[in-house]
Amino acid sequence: MRNYTQFYINGQWVDPVTPHEFDVINPATEEVCAKISLGSEADVNKAVAAAKAAFETFSRTSRQERIELLESCVASYKKHYMDIANAIREEMGAPQSLASTAQAYCGQGHLEEALRVLRTFEFEEELGKHRIFKEPIGVCGLITPWNWPVNQISCKVAPALAVGCTMVLKPSEVAPLSAYIFAQVMHEAGVPAGVFNMINGDGPTVGTALSKHPDVSMMSFTGSTRAGARVARYRARSSA
Repeated sequence: MRNYTQFYINGQWVDPVTPHEFDVINPATEEVCAKISLGSEADVNKAVAAAKAAFETFSRTSRQERIELLESCVASYKKHYMDIANAIREEMGAPQSLASTAQAYCGQGHLEEALRVLRTFEFEEELGKHRIFKEPIGVCGLITPWNWPVNQISCKVAPALAVGCTMVLKPSEVAPLSAYIFAQVMHEAGVPAGVFNMINGDGPTVGTALSKHPDVSMMSFTGSTRAGARVARYRARSSA
C-alpha cells in the first residue's frame, strides 16, 4: 500500500502542519490502496508563500530557459510513464489499457503541446497603434478532478510553466496518487523550488483556502458546477 502523506512545497517533501490521515480507495476492489494526509489552511499559506517568492525570479526567465525546463519535464515524465499509469489504475480502478494508453498519455501530450507552442508563441504583438504585452499573471491555484486526474493536472501545469507562472496544485483527494508522482516528475526535471507546489486536501478546506487567498492571482478549476460556483464566488471576493 502506498503511503503518500507528505506535500510538495518549495522544492521539498514536507509533513503537513496538522496531519489528517485519509484512505484512498481503489474503486475496482473497494480496498484501501493508499494513505494520504488532508491539508489545512496553514499548509495552503506555506505553499502560496513559496509560490509568491518564486514568481519574482521565475517570471523573468527567458523563453529559452522555459523551453529547456519543459524539455526536461517531458523527459522526466516519460521516465515515470508506467509509474503514473499504474497509479491511475489504482486510484480510479481503471483498466490497465485505459490507464496506460489514454490517461497517462494525455499528461505527456499536454507537456509536449505546451513546449511546441512556446517555441514560437508571440508574447508581444502590434494592434493598431498599440503594443500588447502578454505577461505571467502570478501565483495560480489549480484544482483538478478525479476522473482524468493527470490529464487535468498537466493541462493546467504545462501552460503555467510555459509562460512563467508559479502554482499550487490541489488534486482530488479521492484520486491523488498520479499527482504525487507528477510532483516527483517536476522535482526530477529541475523545476525551481516554489514554482510548482502540491497539497492534498478536500474542497471545503484546502480548495476554499486556496480560492480565498489574496496572493493567488488566478484560479483554474475543473469539477462540479456547485464547487465551481463556490470557487468563483470566493475568488471574486478576494479580488475585489
